[in-house]
Amino acid sequence: MTVKAVGLGIFLAFVFGAANAYLGMRAGQTVAATIPAAVIAMALFRIPAFRGGILEQNITRTAASVGEALVAGAIFTIPAFMMVEIDGHRLWTDLRAHYWEATLVLLVGGLIGVFFIILLRRPLCVDAPLPWPESVASYEIVKAGEATASDAPRYIFGAMAFGGLIQILKSDKGIQIFQEYVEGFLKFPKSVIKHFNFEKVSIGDVTHFGGIPWSSPSLSPALIGIGYIIGPELASVNVAGGVIAWWILIPLLLFFDPDLPRRIGTTDPATAAFSVWYNVVRPIAVGTMLVGAASTLFSMRSSLWSSLRGIFTASTKAAHEGKLLDRTERDIPARWVVLCMLVLMVPITAIYYYFTHGWVAAIVAAVIMSITGFLLSAIGGYLVGLVGSSNQPLSGLTLAALIIAALVMLTIGVTGLAGVAAVLGVAAVVCVACSVSGSLIQDLKAGHLLGGTPWKMELVEIIAVILLAFFLMGPIIALHEANLATGGIGGRALPAPQAGLMAQLAKGIVGGQMAWGLIAIGAAFGVALLLCGARSPMLVAVGMYLPFDTTSAIFIGGLIKLIADRAARKLNVEQKLRFEEKGTLLASGLIAGEAIVGILLAVFFLLKVPSFATFSFYPAWGGWLSLIGFASIAYVLIRIPAKNA
Repeated sequence: MTVKAVGLGIFLAFVFGAANAYLGMRAGQTVAATIPAAVIAMALFRIPAFRGGILEQNITRTAASVGEALVAGAIFTIPAFMMVEIDGHRLWTDLRAHYWEATLVLLVGGLIGVFFIILLRRPLCVDAPLPWPESVASYEIVKAGEATASDAPRYIFGAMAFGGLIQILKSDKGIQIFQEYVEGFLKFPKSVIKHFNFEKVSIGDVTHFGGIPWSSPSLSPALIGIGYIIGPELASVNVAGGVIAWWILIPLLLFFDPDLPRRIGTTDPATAAFSVWYNVVRPIAVGTMLVGAASTLFSMRSSLWSSLRGIFTASTKAAHEGKLLDRTERDIPARWVVLCMLVLMVPITAIYYYFTHGWVAAIVAAVIMSITGFLLSAIGGYLVGLVGSSNQPLSGLTLAALIIAALVMLTIGVTGLAGVAAVLGVAAVVCVACSVSGSLIQDLKAGHLLGGTPWKMELVEIIAVILLAFFLMGPIIALHEANLATGGIGGRALPAPQAGLMAQLAKGIVGGQMAWGLIAIGAAFGVALLLCGARSPMLVAVGMYLPFDTTSAIFIGGLIKLIADRAARKLNVEQKLRFEEKGTLLASGLIAGEAIVGILLAVFFLLKVPSFATFSFYPAWGGWLSLIGFASIAYVLIRIPAKNA
């Protein structure tokens, strides 16, 4: 636990945290930081003036993973406070004005997540027979680093620079040459449908209009990189949701309600299409998400039960750290952990009192958070051991806490904005706790394999959580305020789908203003997907919830991965492994490059740094010139990995 190891880890946590704040609100997904952080640490600790050992790399990786974990909890829940509206009143109207409340939620949620998992480290890491796929992968990467990682920094940092350049060339806050996407509305020809009764007697004619709102894929290195990493199959599932929303549901609704544009006060069919998507299709997607989350948790029912049973029946040696003389088995003493958890209950209860303005509701919310937080952190940690933190069903775990809290608030009579705030407060703290605990248990297992010291890793995690909690709201606020023209958080540029889901549910259950009919339709659609054997109803629902330029850009990344895989068919096994590794590093660099430059441009915008003027040819040629950007990204992801494979 040297100064350089801790310092580098916290710096990487800031970078990955800011990048994932942008990425999560932009596309509803985050990129795990553990393996990229391990690769970067290996590369930097080889520099003679900065040389470090494996255990220093272990500390750096542990600290770096906090950024991605903490920001995942933040973007899944904090924006929901901005999205909730009841009778024309919002919980929060200005994110900047609520910096301290949001920061306190991140701080207490992150710390209590660390303390929960400290108590569970030995039962999960040592006693439970789990595969720990990502922990083992990190261990193998570190052990094999001397032979395989020599070119990794060149690929990562080169792709970051390229992704950042594309972001500058397509942003109106940079040097705008490329047009990010092109959109329009393809009108249907006028149709007259003759309606009749059961006796086939005419009862009236209706003239229908409508059309299809269309959009090109977004020129986004980050979204294309996501599509490349998740692969063509999942990218296709995701864009299928976009096709269902934008090419089927919205055209159907506009066609069968030709008077809708006039009733909502617009003559622009594209505006009517956006309103239908935002107010009708997205609640349907929420219903489908619920079914998807329930299906995921149900499919893991055996694992969930095993986790609860195993945690409470496993060895109790974790409570006797003082007797464990081996360095690799020493945690922070349990008595200090329990004491810290009791102390944290004070600010947690204060937060809930601030939200509800009632001590009974605040204490009840704090109790619910403590019980559900511990149980769900335990379940989440067990699932990380099974499938890795990247596949942890964080949304499903958070939804479980939200629904429990909402039902309890209704039972004790806390409704309206106060009830919604309490429910979101419980969900936010639990979400952050589950995210951080899942990340830490994965790092603790990797450290266990490498021979690390648990209490040092836990201490570094606590330090990183404290520092990151005060930092992360900065880039989130900057992104929101820089994109107010498109609606800020919850708008087109930053749809934040998971937070929107939390807001819809909290408002619907406690506020009583949920469009239950649309939720039911979405749930029925989710059931239909399950009956058809759909691979991921949740991913389909997320595709329906996102703008089509976003889902189609992810699909482009999946297509590039398909082409790359076919190009690599002639390679031998060793060459294919190198090809795959280079492609993943390049895609990760593209994601990080766009995200980081997007944050910097947003900060410059808020500081009123003047952007470069848009070139005069941009309106006419920007869309066509963007094809150069797509081709360049495809070249980077297909041809460069093939060289010297």
